Amino acid sequence: MVTIREIAEKSGVSIATVSNIMNNKGKASAETAERVRKVIEEMNYVPNAVAQNLKSKRSKSIGVIVEDMTIFSIPDVLDGITDYCDRQGYQVFLVNLRLFKNYCDTYYNQDFYYEKVHKEIHKLENLQVEGIIYVCAHEREIPVFPEDMNLPAVMAYGYSCRSNIPSVVVDDWDGMSQITECVLKAGHRKIGLITGKRDSMHAQARLIGFEETLFRYGGVMAPEMVQIGDWERKSGYDLTDRLLDQGATVIMCMNDLMAGGVYDRLEEKGLIPGRDISVTGYDDRQLSTYYRPPLTTVQLPLHDIGYRAGEVLLDMLYARYHGKKKTTGDDKSKEGPIYEIPCKLVVRKSLVKIE
Repeated sequence: MVTIREIAEKSGVSIATVSNIMNNKGKASAETAERVRKVIEEMNYVPNAVAQNLKSKRSKSIGVIVEDMTIFSIPDVLDGITDYCDRQGYQVFLVNLRLFKNYCDTYYNQDFYYEKVHKEIHKLENLQVEGIIYVCAHEREIPVFPEDMNLPAVMAYGYSCRSNIPSVVVDDWDGMSQITECVLKAGHRKIGLITGKRDSMHAQARLIGFEETLFRYGGVMAPEMVQIGDWERKSGYDLTDRLLDQGATVIMCMNDLMAGGVYDRLEEKGLIPGRDISVTGYDDRQLSTYYRPPLTTVQLPLHDIGYRAGEVLLDMLYARYHGKKKTTGDDKSKEGPIYEIPCKLVVRKSLVKIE
């Protein structure tokens, strides 16, 4: 590996001069600076990151804890985090808890779960990471960070419940409002809805977005047109007949999997989505493009959530090292800054206009 000493010897200047030129300091002449930079380029000099970090007392690394890499949302959130960190010269230490793989959704609020997270945080602290991002499998309130943790932290795709730990979440109200408005503009008024689980924050926010948008267009949410699903394909299948019996011209589903179940039942009944009845989903999972016809849905801003979480954390680090803030949160909760990331409507052939 080429050293600064070798650069200095070949350039005919001191080590201090090379260092000053590399860091845009000192009073070297333009001729000297040009000569040194040319030597640096010729010798393919790469700065020693370890030495630089030791000198600055910064590791230029963060820890990212994910609940389970097998959950569809997590890879894209992680991609957003690494995208931003790469741009800023930060490396990422990844911890995959594999919780859903081992326990499904039974680990919420369990003592062993909190203990496991605290143990991994301690390991990351020993690696001298500068901050931590926790990535949830789905949005919920998660008091997972220990009270005595000194590192800056951010919660991605969930709510931290801590005044000093920002949360970056999807604006589910916005997404459901967009797709409901699209359905209404297509002329539909007999709208059937299959929700997610009752206790889901996603389902609750989407239901409010649906109801408020419907009201804005002069409609009222009819109880018989709303069926409670469980996010799984089978629940979409099982609930389709109830909405057809109510005369629904469109069946809106709170995720793409349940919409797939609706497609299954419609096929059995000889009905074609996008012709005999419209169907919509939510999430824009890859499978939605393979449905026939392709599914109108809402794209979750997963990459953007990760990217923003990285940005928020590194802004916190900037404030810690420089004594001033770069950005602030949306301040939508007394529990801490909350950054809501908007969704994107994706219109495909499963939604048709009616007269």
